[in-house]
Amino acid sequence: MSEGFTITPDPSREGETPLLQVRDLQITFKTVGGEVNAVRGVSFDLYQGENLAIVGESGSGKSTTATAILDLLAENGRVSGGSALFNGKDLTKLSRKEMEHIRGREIGYVPQDPMSNLNPVWNVGFQVKETIEANTSLRGKAAKDRVIEVLKEAGLPDPASRLRQYPNQFSGGMRQRVLIGIGMSARPKLLVADEPTSALDVTVQRRILDHLGTLTREHGTSVLFITHDLGLAAERAEKLVVMYKGQVVEYGDSKEILADPQHPYTKRLVAAAPSLASRRIQSAVEGKSTPGTVGDAIAVARSEAAQSEVATEAPLISVDNVTKIYNISQGGFRKTQFKAADNVSFQIAKGKTMAIVGESGSGKSTIAKLFLKLEDITSGTMTFDGRDVGSWPKRELLEFRRRVQPVFQDPYGTLDPMRSIGASIAEPLQTHGIGDKASNRKTVAELLEQVSLPADMANRYPNELSGGQRQRVAIARALALKPEVLVLDEAVSALDVLVQAQVLQLLADLQAELDLTYLFITHDLGVVRMVADDVTVMRQGQVVEAASTDEVFENPKEQYTIDLLVAIPGGKFEFGKSA
Repeated sequence: MSEGFTITPDPSREGETPLLQVRDLQITFKTVGGEVNAVRGVSFDLYQGENLAIVGESGSGKSTTATAILDLLAENGRVSGGSALFNGKDLTKLSRKEMEHIRGREIGYVPQDPMSNLNPVWNVGFQVKETIEANTSLRGKAAKDRVIEVLKEAGLPDPASRLRQYPNQFSGGMRQRVLIGIGMSARPKLLVADEPTSALDVTVQRRILDHLGTLTREHGTSVLFITHDLGLAAERAEKLVVMYKGQVVEYGDSKEILADPQHPYTKRLVAAAPSLASRRIQSAVEGKSTPGTVGDAIAVARSEAAQSEVATEAPLISVDNVTKIYNISQGGFRKTQFKAADNVSFQIAKGKTMAIVGESGSGKSTIAKLFLKLEDITSGTMTFDGRDVGSWPKRELLEFRRRVQPVFQDPYGTLDPMRSIGASIAEPLQTHGIGDKASNRKTVAELLEQVSLPADMANRYPNELSGGQRQRVAIARALALKPEVLVLDEAVSALDVLVQAQVLQLLADLQAELDLTYLFITHDLGVVRMVADDVTVMRQGQVVEAASTDEVFENPKEQYTIDLLVAIPGGKFEFGKSA
């Protein structure tokens, strides 16, 4: 599709003026190597009360388009052409003061990176209240009551008792819900939601999206989704914009495009959609895998791993009756205890993958932190290769770190903004005294290639990368030491479906080749179906169900597990199959 794509008027909206009209939008960034045209001729319409989703791989320009509309581009970026009319005003021509009056009041924003968008030194209640007071006339008790209301609407459990807590005391998904509450707090006409549910489990996703749907109906709010979740786009958006390398390649009715894609790129996206891929992995188990699919690759990798596996009775990782209690300040000298993990037990055999799933705040990430020795166990034991993790001597921690590597859900927070990507990936090699500068540069290039990033990415910095690109860098760094165990905490939640498929295939190949063991923390049940041998389902710190992946998906025993499966976005939609 050429630059300057022409919009065909929507016949069902004849006589209406779109709330947002984007025409031939062009965005340019100044770089060391010269100017880069990141967005080239993007056009679309969004009507009042309508939901529109922009999809595409990381770096396609979808988030850049959204931040340009909000006048939140990085300092080296500018709108170099086109327009974005909101209620008749061209947002690209407004002064900073004029834009600040619109942003928050009339246009809400939910950014995709919850940790870097919440101030770590202020409690959550203060930050939400500050936004409400800036964008509404509410003050004092009325503002505080509104804080509790918006956080409850956003799905945060027991918000009144958590207002004094700080962002680092919240899980990634809970932080995301705080941002959603902030974005919706002034009842805006338009909500720009950049990956609004990427850090949320499916049941909370459904509650959040149901609430956004209620806003759309009751208040005429329009929602502009920036997402890599095709299920969300199919289920929640009437219109779809597919972007590739800064341009629109398909635009129109979301269900029509996703059921019968026309552009080769859209066809590739649809073929890699997690819900579709998860069905393929089930077919692979039955010997009916579609050649060339992610499911096929994973099935082959598992088969090879099974052939080379040496049977052993003792599990590589054993978690026995583990409990973790946090003391939470309630102001003054008052403290209350919060049990994040409650008598949790499971085992992982060498070369296998255990997935832990559950709602945000269920305790799944806490278990990962305890195993990684980032937190102390309150009671119970965790063993790795027959040794008690809790009593592992400090002098031998370097050996433990080499053998067990993490990939966290917040790549921006784990990458040093002052270090280049190459230096960040090479850091574990230097820490462990492996190789010299020349060999490490070669290793960095190989690791970047493995996670589908160009070699010249080594010279760039985290703030120059998209969220998905930063996540791939985090995975590359974790693989640098060729560890025995990877603890993957929402490791693919920020990735578009094509890159997600590549990374999952990579993880499967590495597992088969190196007999790696994975502890996979995720809310994405499609991913679980594709990669896990066993599943542990957690809720409110406790294990509610644990079995093989096939058993959990095909014959769930607990209602909570059933609810998780039912809530998969677009789970019943037939991608790539025209009605």
